[in-house]
Formats: sequence, C-alpha cells, structure tokens
Amino acid sequence: MFCPFCRYPDSRVTDSRTSDDGSSIRRRRQCPECNMRFSTTETASLTVVKRSGVTQPFSRDRIVAGVRKACQGRPVSEADLAMLAQQVEEAVRATGAAQIESNDIGLAILEPLRNLDEVAFMRFASVYQGWESLEDFEAAITLLKVNREERTSQEANR
Repeated sequence: MFCPFCRYPDSRVTDSRTSDDGSSIRRRRQCPECNMRFSTTETASLTVVKRSGVTQPFSRDRIVAGVRKACQGRPVSEADLAMLAQQVEEAVRATGAAQIESNDIGLAILEPLRNLDEVAFMRFASVYQGWESLEDFEAAITLLKVNREERTSQEANR
C-alpha cells in the first residue's frame, strides 16, 4: 500500500475494524517514512459469471431490480427488497467463492422471496425456472401449500 502523502511503498496497520454490515474492513495505517496516518477500506470482490460467460461485479441493486419486477403490485416495500438483497448477498458470500454463477444467485433468491411474498415468488420462479405448462405451476403451488402447512404445524407445536 503506497502512502498517499510521500508515495512510500509500504505502511503499517495500526487499527482494523469491520463495517456495520460486515462487508468491508476499515484499516488505519501509518507510513514509516513520513509518519502520516491514513485510512483504507478493503472489500472482498465478488464476481458473477452470467450464462453467456460474461463476468461482472456482484450488485445488490441488480437483485433488487429483478425482484422488484416480480413484486410489482404486491404489498412489498423497498425496505423489504433491500433486506432480501442483503440476505441473498450474505448467503452468496458465505460460500466463500470469489466467483459465482448467476444461476446460484437465482437459487439464493428463491427461498427469501418465498418467505416474503408467495405470489412474487411464483412470478419470479416461473421466469427463472422457465415453467412452460400449467402442470409446472400446479406442482409449485402444491409444494407451496405443503410447505405452508408444515410451517403452520411446527408453529402450533411450539
């Protein structure tokens, strides 16, 4: 790390702290040459490999934009979408991979979206999973009903 004041090619870390959301580290540094102090922020880069093979940086905004379409006309707030995007990013980063397939991101979106709004889940899943017939929709609806009944019975047993 070059000193921004004297351009000395080294510095000493005096303090490190993680950000509130845990996605970055703020480091206080001191130059051994001029003794000036400065801060740096370090983040782990995460790239998405699309189906076409193109790579691009991971973006929560792209998740929100995609899910927003599925939530159109539904009682889902921007705060809900932001929370969903954060959950997806945490799940994706928890894998520890520096590159992730766009398909894996789509899979990571499905569960939090199902918990947020079942109709939006059906819309997103129908496009994402490429449903082509009424039977695909019927199977998904049946699975949603079974999962809802399981959650209800588990909550009743508590």
